[in-house]
Amino acid sequence: MSTSHSAAPPPDPGGRRGTPVGRRVLLGMVGLGAVGVVAGGPLQRLVSDSIDTVAEKDPTGLSNLLPGNRFRYYSVTSSVPERDETNYRLTVDGLVDKPMTYKLSDLAGLPQHRIVKDVQCVTGWRVPQTPFAGVRLSTLLDAAGVAPEGKAIRFTCFDGVYTESLTMEQARRSDVMVATSMEDKPITHAHGGPVRLYVAPMYFYKSAKWLSGITVTEDVKPGYWEELGYDVDAWVGRSNGRSDAPTV
Repeated sequence: MSTSHSAAPPPDPGGRRGTPVGRRVLLGMVGLGAVGVVAGGPLQRLVSDSIDTVAEKDPTGLSNLLPGNRFRYYSVTSSVPERDETNYRLTVDGLVDKPMTYKLSDLAGLPQHRIVKDVQCVTGWRVPQTPFAGVRLSTLLDAAGVAPEGKAIRFTCFDGVYTESLTMEQARRSDVMVATSMEDKPITHAHGGPVRLYVAPMYFYKSAKWLSGITVTEDVKPGYWEELGYDVDAWVGRSNGRSDAPTV
């Protein structure tokens, strides 16, 4: 583990900064996927064909949005570089006493915690009783030493586009973690690995994939989807105009 003021790892020469996906386009494709799962058979094949056609014509990475039995996969960029032990770095900086940089092996050497909660997407799909494991976010904040004026966290990702945020109080909850394992396996690239944020009591868009930066700030800065209309506070069943989803 080392201290550093660097905000991100060196750029991956094989990756490029993608083009953001519009909220309306993405939710429309989610809707198509949901219809396909419910209807099954010929309609589901039609949905898959439609997704393939859009992916061929659109450089936004919608080919990553696939109807499935459990999770739906998507990216808001056209491409995301892959990271592993050789080039993954997670930085903790901003209003802290001691900026930190972690490799995967550094994270593995810290106290590990495992929680099992439902994953709830704001679009309606849910994966019940999903195990996540990793390091509590509060552990990393304590190691860096949060300055008195630090009241919020801004999260950045190595896709180069996605951001998220939490208040300091939310970030210090015991069910908020920097996760390296999902369903008792290392988090794959498609699921946002090797490291992602997991915010158990909030809708899944708060659990930023491909996590690379944790920056302590004075105020909450709305994240990617919040700039496009989602609630900043995304409590399951109590935000985004929904009251029918199960709490986690």
